[in-house]
Amino acid sequence: MILFPAIDLKDGQCVRLKLGEMSSATVYNPDPAAQARTFEDQGFEWLHVVDLNGAFEGQSVNGASVEAILKATRNPVQLGGGIRTMPHVESWLEKGLARVILGTVAVRDPDLVREACRAFPGKIAVGIDAKGGKVAVEGWAEASSLGVIELAKKFEGAGVAAIIYTDIDRDGVLTGINWDATIDLAEAVSIPVIASGGLASIADIVRMTMPDAARLEGAISGRALYDGRIDPAEALAILRGDLKPRPGLFEERA
Repeated sequence: MILFPAIDLKDGQCVRLKLGEMSSATVYNPDPAAQARTFEDQGFEWLHVVDLNGAFEGQSVNGASVEAILKATRNPVQLGGGIRTMPHVESWLEKGLARVILGTVAVRDPDLVREACRAFPGKIAVGIDAKGGKVAVEGWAEASSLGVIELAKKFEGAGVAAIIYTDIDRDGVLTGINWDATIDLAEAVSIPVIASGGLASIADIVRMTMPDAARLEGAISGRALYDGRIDPAEALAILRGDLKPRPGLFEERA
């Protein structure tokens, strides 16, 4: 089970949004490369990066920051935001990304996703961002008529490495991951699912260790790490099974 620390890039800085609103950005580190090194030093083994400007504009905007991150960390990096063409996918993978995340284009042009999976086995993930149960695109600015599971099933057998599922209504507000919807998705498809949006505390980390969450590849954490609500050493030890949760920390919901 992987805990992916998140670096969201806006105007070259490491920020967090609330509910996907660009106007609500809080700057946590003006140096994304330094933040990437910090996460590696804390023991994380992956890094999740999103080019927020790119997601809204449909093309890479924070490319220089992403390249600086790639040079700063030895950890594999997955990147989403504004990647919508095969040349763009190929260019980023050549620069050293472990995975490219395709979101809007997965709705607009699912054949491109399948083509990318054939060309770059194991290196293509699909980002499914949902608001009110429906898939959102263009940096969450537009809603589609597609349901989450409906979209995910389009990529069964295509070779997608993972689905990153984000509940926009919970993103950045520390209310806890939408475990029911995330686990329903994981049970509906054979593609590994990564939970995103709302991870709030060590209680969510413990939830990741429950039997029904075993199908997940992991979860993404942003604001809770930056705000100190989650201690990285404690979280990683729990996920490794090296540390038992504190008594009374978490009660499984009926």
